[in-house]
Amino acid sequence: MQKAIYTTVGIDELLPHVQALKGVGARFVQMHAERCVDDGSYRLVYTFINVRAAQEQIARDGNYAIENLAVEGIDQYQEIPSISSYYPAVFPFENEAHDLFGLAITDMQIDFKGFFYQVSTAEPMSVITPEVKAAREKAMKVRAAAEAKARKAAAEKAAAAAAAAGEGAAGAAVAQPATAAGSDAQHDEAAAKAALKAAELEAKLAAMDPEKAAKVRAALAAKAARDKQKKEA
Repeated sequence: MQKAIYTTVGIDELLPHVQALKGVGARFVQMHAERCVDDGSYRLVYTFINVRAAQEQIARDGNYAIENLAVEGIDQYQEIPSISSYYPAVFPFENEAHDLFGLAITDMQIDFKGFFYQVSTAEPMSVITPEVKAAREKAMKVRAAAEAKARKAAAEKAAAAAAAAGEGAAGAAVAQPATAAGSDAQHDEAAAKAALKAAELEAKLAAMDPEKAAKVRAALAAKAARDKQKKEA
């Protein structure tokens, strides 16, 4: 049985990953481009198979894996390095991505300069159809509504916290100096701002692709851990 493994990489990480696959004897299978309906960005997926490893795995349990490198969130005018110096057989796929999607793939070993396909419309896969436009607008409205809902909830929570803090400060004002009450109010205001910021971030993450959101969460958690270590040091 075939199993597909996907690894998301940044544009600057693409060539090192391809070089590593070449180093272990993986063969290039295909590359294809996609356009995301939500934000109009592009995605490139490169597929490889390590034939020797696949043969060994099939002999063991009848299964084998194909490996995919996915480059996501590409802007149409972002430069993407060609992998043709490692895998020359990629040339028709890279020329196709350039001619049909308008992607700026650089340093292709075999470059048809935009004449690989004869098309009636330049970069036809980058043209926005009414259906795609409507779907994108709907996605943007859903995202905006989610963000507005999160901001409202955070504002209400912050207002409640500020009101509670105000009542507590009023009750303690007789026994504590005014400066202490002011310090508490500042602390509460900072906490409210932090809560609002967290809610806005959560709304953005909720609107993201789940895989991207998971990576952002992991990066934020790692940063928080580093900051904590610095404070404790």
